[in-house]
Amino acid sequence: MRLTKAFQPTLKEVPAEAQIASHRLMLRAGLVRQTSSGIYAWLPAGLRVLRNIEQIVREEQDAIGAQEVLMPTLQSADLWRRSGRYDAYGPEMLRIQDRHGRDLLYGPTNEEMITDIFGASVKSYKDLPKALYHIQWKFRDEVRPRFGVMRGREFLMKDAYSFDATYDDAVASYRRMMLSYLRIFQRLGVRAVPMVADTGPIGGDLSHEFLVLAPTGESGVFFDAALEEQDWLGRPVDCDDHESLATFFSTVTDHYAATDEKHDEAEWAKIPEERKREGRGIEVGHIFYFGTKYTESMGIEVIGSDGASFHPQMGSYGIGVSRLVGAIIEASHDDAGIIWPASVAPYRAAILNLRQGDEACDAICDRIYGTDPENMLYDDRSERAGVKFNDADLMGHPWQIIVGPRGAKEGKVELKQRATGERFELSVEDALAKIGAA
Repeated sequence: MRLTKAFQPTLKEVPAEAQIASHRLMLRAGLVRQTSSGIYAWLPAGLRVLRNIEQIVREEQDAIGAQEVLMPTLQSADLWRRSGRYDAYGPEMLRIQDRHGRDLLYGPTNEEMITDIFGASVKSYKDLPKALYHIQWKFRDEVRPRFGVMRGREFLMKDAYSFDATYDDAVASYRRMMLSYLRIFQRLGVRAVPMVADTGPIGGDLSHEFLVLAPTGESGVFFDAALEEQDWLGRPVDCDDHESLATFFSTVTDHYAATDEKHDEAEWAKIPEERKREGRGIEVGHIFYFGTKYTESMGIEVIGSDGASFHPQMGSYGIGVSRLVGAIIEASHDDAGIIWPASVAPYRAAILNLRQGDEACDAICDRIYGTDPENMLYDDRSERAGVKFNDADLMGHPWQIIVGPRGAKEGKVELKQRATGERFELSVEDALAKIGAA
């Protein structure tokens, strides 16, 4: 994309309403614009980041056998009355009526709808297990939306739901999903630590929240450094084998990790000092087993191998896709702007033409841009070099390919890595090879 043709409205001034770094930088870099309290329009560069995160989530969910569906944003109130949650959910739910006086709601979550869809189609234990997910906009009428997309009213979420015949199978589904989440976050380039979360009246220990480490996190976190040394992508796990999944799960849960609400000083004292890690964390995902809570309350049964009917076991698994954009920025930025991990960046590189109209500069920039115009942002504006440098740092592209008249005469460019600030003087071919665009 040529910047002269792009819709990339950057801001020079820090917006007064933005209280945290991610909110300020998302507005300044032209990723989003607020349309009303807690509701944002996603502009082209921001939407590209959202789509990149979505795709990684989708690939890793597919890899464990989960199947994608797409459920509507509006739901019938009757579904929620069947589960008993319609009146209990609270004022965060947006309740509306259509022209015929039918009660509807803008979905804050999808347990009722997916349970109803499942129950209408699956009648036998032979059709289990099943795991279904979708990536959809949701709405919760927060009393005080703040921090930009981190705590907005409308948000994009991946939510998945598992259905199993037995508790042991449900545990395997839970562990499978935990593996998928750890691989997702590793691919996104963030450290997300799984921590035991409250399970409410259901009890047990099958509830974990995933927190991205960032100074502005809402929760204090304490964990064993062994958790951040794991390579979840390289770990061989047979997702169809319960023992293999149990071994993987032990690798995670045998190491201490707790938020400040669940922190145990006695257990913490057992961790060697050199392995203790403390900080703040932003919740970006939550996995939760809740048994037959919804299949029982909504009257969903299947026939077992003995001919008797039973209520399938369920779990739900959420990732805040739009929240992740803010969390990644909170964890990865500096005074100059965003520092995108390569896997989610809106563009692989920015091409900075420092002398627009110079024959040699224009020729090299056009040549580089032509290798991958979909993933390059070519700053072809007639602006001063300082403006181009500042905007490139603000927008956070992993690489900057800087083309000036002196180097262009020799067929050289300057390559800057945004994360480290390192600079290299290279030939065009070597620069493209280094950024993986050759």
